Amino acid sequence: MKATEEQNAQKNRGKTLYVSDLDGTLLSRRDRLSPYTVETLNRLLHAGVLFTYATARSLSSASVVTEGLRMDLPVIVYNGAFIQSAVTGKVISSQGFSAEERAWIFGLLEDNEIYPFTYKFLEGRERVHWMRECENEGALWYLGKRIGDPRMQRVASLEELRSGEVFYFTCIGEREELLPVYERRGEFPFARFTLQQELYRPEYWLEIMPALATKAYGAKRLKKLLGCEKIVAFGDAVNDIPLFQAADACYAVANAVPQLKKLASGVIGSNEEDGVARWLEAYAGLSAVL
Repeated sequence: MKATEEQNAQKNRGKTLYVSDLDGTLLSRRDRLSPYTVETLNRLLHAGVLFTYATARSLSSASVVTEGLRMDLPVIVYNGAFIQSAVTGKVISSQGFSAEERAWIFGLLEDNEIYPFTYKFLEGRERVHWMRECENEGALWYLGKRIGDPRMQRVASLEELRSGEVFYFTCIGEREELLPVYERRGEFPFARFTLQQELYRPEYWLEIMPALATKAYGAKRLKKLLGCEKIVAFGDAVNDIPLFQAADACYAVANAVPQLKKLASGVIGSNEEDGVARWLEAYAGLSAVL
């Protein structure tokens, strides 16, 4: 074990790592943190509460919607594909696909005439590529929320779409269009497929990521790096189920899907009611000073 890991283990022995989903959980319907949540979390972080977030977003996108939050701990992004420093962006832990694995996934998608958003590293830079003239209404909505994002690049050929070290695929469309791909997920044991409806939208998102790219794996890895003993998780959607299963205690916000509520230790206030921040203020703040 590295010296820094030994130091973390000593400093955080007996402490709990609190991990929250962002969209639909910590964020309001306006994709922002309320002033109350920002103030409360910053105060708890300053007091020594070990809080972080786990999200399907990139660090770039997450940093925009969590503006004002002074995160000292690493964060879990791309559904666990990366653990990164929220301050410097340095990648602390990562999961990816081999070239052969990427080719198999592209073949599956192209056989079904699905052209995804591909998240990748290309010439040392993070990029998001999508095919020109293949944008549906859901894709255009997604792009409209990322105007000015330097990662976003529209490409004109499959060769460009396939280029680089792709580590994440996002397909946006109708459920019936995406379901044939999702139903073949058992043929690709190196990958994890999730299919769910977008929050507040009619479209479905099919996301394909490395098998170990889960919020659960990211949280357990971060717990080990920090030397914590327990994980307490917060979430709202089906993609938070593995995180809940890995946690010592887990809380679903009131607006969460029924499947997640069934697994939860308890149900707290909704994302519009600052449910996570209010729970942390009531319970985590006390433990930080003991």
